[in-house]
Amino acid sequence: MNDLTYEWAQKLELLDIAFQPILNIHTAKTYAVEALLRNFRDVGFKSIFELFDTAYKEGVLYSFDLALREKTFKKFTKIKNYETIKLFYNLDNRLLSMPDFKVGNTNAILKKLGIKKENICFEISERHEISGDTTIEKIITHYKSENFSIAIDDFGVGYSGYKLLFDSTPDIIKIDRYFLQNIDKDIKKQLMLRSITNLSIQLGIQVVAEGVETEGELLTCKEIGCHLVQGYLVQYPTQKTKDIRDVYQNIVTILKHSKRNTTDNSKLEKFIQNIQPLYKQQSMKEVVEYFKKNKNIQIAPVLNVLNEPLGVFYENQIKEYLYSPYGISLLRNNTSEKSKLKNLITSCAHSDINSSLETIIELFSNNPQSAGIIITKDSAYLGFLSARAIISIMNEENLIIARDQNPLTKLPGNRMIQKYISHVNVDNDSHMLCYFDLDNFKAFNDVYGFRNGDRVIQLFADIIRKNLPSGFFKAHIGGDDFFVASIIYEDFHTSLKYICEVITIFCTDVQEFYTAKDKQNTYILAKSREGELKKYPLLTVSASIIITQHKHSNIFLNKISDILAIQKKVAKSEPLHIAISSIM
Repeated sequence: MNDLTYEWAQKLELLDIAFQPILNIHTAKTYAVEALLRNFRDVGFKSIFELFDTAYKEGVLYSFDLALREKTFKKFTKIKNYETIKLFYNLDNRLLSMPDFKVGNTNAILKKLGIKKENICFEISERHEISGDTTIEKIITHYKSENFSIAIDDFGVGYSGYKLLFDSTPDIIKIDRYFLQNIDKDIKKQLMLRSITNLSIQLGIQVVAEGVETEGELLTCKEIGCHLVQGYLVQYPTQKTKDIRDVYQNIVTILKHSKRNTTDNSKLEKFIQNIQPLYKQQSMKEVVEYFKKNKNIQIAPVLNVLNEPLGVFYENQIKEYLYSPYGISLLRNNTSEKSKLKNLITSCAHSDINSSLETIIELFSNNPQSAGIIITKDSAYLGFLSARAIISIMNEENLIIARDQNPLTKLPGNRMIQKYISHVNVDNDSHMLCYFDLDNFKAFNDVYGFRNGDRVIQLFADIIRKNLPSGFFKAHIGGDDFFVASIIYEDFHTSLKYICEVITIFCTDVQEFYTAKDKQNTYILAKSREGELKKYPLLTVSASIIITQHKHSNIFLNKISDILAIQKKVAKSEPLHIAISSIM
């Protein structure tokens, strides 16, 4: 192992390591910790980047990193139950270009400390370009060939982007905080994260939502499909290993109190196949024996020693061994690359048992050629959900949706509205409930006909679909009445802004249904209920809003529909067409 100069050995003595937990986003159980360097200012550096840049310029980057690696690994073993979690260790991209770089030193450290290779995940940042002939693909390839897990840090803000996913296929990506800050209030960021997450999961890559600081950010990332979460909301980095917990109750509480993120697993569980897995260290001879014993299995999940899914192996892949004249020789040749299962694994999407059915269906819909999805529990293999099973689930869900949705707008109907309100009745979160009513709709219907009336209703349905974030529940009561609702995480004014935007957009877009003359007049002539010809203003929409606080009265909530209906009359007379009240 390389020797470190006396000067740098002294610096290393003063440096310390802090750990920040990375949790399973569904259970709040610790999956890993990231090692972060501390006390760098005490040895004369303004930043960690300056420290490593100096080590690189002085030619001691590899020897220093190796010594730091051993110090970090040793402190990692002081964490309670460290054997069951991973350590994320940040690598400098320039290590491979150092003249004293040698293969095998990390393995020697792990052997000395009694740490499994599967417990280590090397984290590589794509934020900075790599100088010289060392590329990020090379460093990933090197450490993957050594059977280490690889995570890409700061994903999305670097130079390689999606190219890395296809060329190098890391095990984990960490989404940069830039994309996550206020994501619960930003539709564009939600679309971006959903796109990255879906693609990554299809490639068998786990996704970490990094830098999460608010409840809204956490719940949105969970809803979109991220596997893991890290950030100040969970815990600040700590230099005290005893502060790292197995489960973080503050996150458990947030997840428990968020009823809209509660998942009923009963439908999913009955479809999951408990297929006996293969392990990547098994030889192809053992794989052939596996399929001989399990003749009804065409696809087998492949795991590492921590029971984490790595991908799948298809039964038809062994045909070259059974029917090739050289097949038996390959099976017996343990040095052949083709005799090693780890080199023949096919990527496969995997999702936590606590993921919503919508997330799992969306994953499959994005890749209908997939044989299925591996289901995990606390990041360990639980079972396999075949394509046929997912299609059956989709058919069941479609039947339920068809039964409960409005036939004109295809939005959820009254049964789903009552179900949502019943959740509010027992939920500890604050909610915004909004009743939309189109103003002067009857007069429009009488003059322009029912077909145009239906088109106006469909227009409004499209507006709330496109302009309200995914976190909003959107429904059609019937006729010209609509209902929307959302949890209020921090700022009610943000939710109210979306409602105002819907009103503004509708009032503008609906004018296209009028003749030029009616638009110029800003009214239409129609008969009143008494049969008299009367002027009616052009269509607008009014919003009756109720805010429920954290501790609300169930007595009032039981009559929520009545309150909203009465209040809408007030909204119609207001200049902004909005009336708001609050249940304490």
